[in-house]
Amino acid sequence: MPYKLSDSERRAWLRLARAPNVGPVTFAQLLRRFGSATAALAELPRLVRRGGGEAAALPSDDDVRRELEALAKIGGRMIASVELGFPRGLAALDAPPPMISVLGQTALLAREMIAIVGARNASALGRKLAGRLAADLGTAGLVVVSGMARGIDAAAHEGTLISGTCAVVAGGADIVYPPENAWLYDRIKSEGVIVSEMPLGQTPQARHFPRRNRIVSGLSRGVIVVEAAEGSGSLITANFALEQNREVFAVPGSPLDPRAKGANRLLRQGAVLTETAEDVLAVLNPILGGSFQEPAHDLEGILPAQAEAEADRIRTLVEEALGPAPVGVDELIRLCRAPAPAILTVLLELELAGRLARHPGNRVSWA
Repeated sequence: MPYKLSDSERRAWLRLARAPNVGPVTFAQLLRRFGSATAALAELPRLVRRGGGEAAALPSDDDVRRELEALAKIGGRMIASVELGFPRGLAALDAPPPMISVLGQTALLAREMIAIVGARNASALGRKLAGRLAADLGTAGLVVVSGMARGIDAAAHEGTLISGTCAVVAGGADIVYPPENAWLYDRIKSEGVIVSEMPLGQTPQARHFPRRNRIVSGLSRGVIVVEAAEGSGSLITANFALEQNREVFAVPGSPLDPRAKGANRLLRQGAVLTETAEDVLAVLNPILGGSFQEPAHDLEGILPAQAEAEADRIRTLVEEALGPAPVGVDELIRLCRAPAPAILTVLLELELAGRLARHPGNRVSWA
């Protein structure tokens, strides 16, 4: 059940979420292991040293206090994943973003959502179709989510400015990107809602876009792909949707157009062929209003401090099994023939030390 964080614990949550090498999975593991963000912050330097790294400076209480005040000054607020008002779809992820910044009409986050994504260099017909799909789905009561990029994203937002749209941005909630969408940003901030996982003032960088895409799909009941080249960010969003047990829809395109290859491949893999809003609603209507599948947390992975001795015993096994290519955590457990809690502890410490990278599909590799 949702609950309200105290002001001090809210700041501790934000400090932990902003700490180096702490992503959503690591945040959730730390919180479950130590019980609170305040307790996890106290243990963080020790865990980093156990992982073979040097403890970096953490954001101070004053740092996060200033961020919260700056966000409030521009009309926004921060919502933690355990609080009332946090989107249900995101809360059901394993693991959810710990905290999101929101600007605009936050009541839209309580409504059912559908994502529309696609090529930045979209064709005129592709943009027209995206806008029409968005408008029709908005009329049917859905909030349309996209990433506010040029092309298909912008067309989807424009089509639902009146009915309700949600822009998930890769930088801070106060940063307009791309610059030519400044007018669209202003309209969405006024009439829709803007969501970000990044700190205020953070300019978008390449590594931020997959995190943004994960939120786009996580908010939504499904993802519609309109024009997407192979290897595009839109296909990353579709892959996240599949991992999150969301529906995937794709608009077919000409085999001669490189922008259609990604969407056509999704169709061959079982995505719902989509030409009109009715194609989408026929799939979604039976599940709208229902609950999202909640993550099943492995409580076996929550170790008391005394179990760290077991992690020390098998640390070399884990490090030898890791490589530059991502490997599934379940496969790592099988290869090492060691207790899962100990392996999860080693991985946690390596990640906090900056030596481990996490990948979609619960896979890990050397950073």
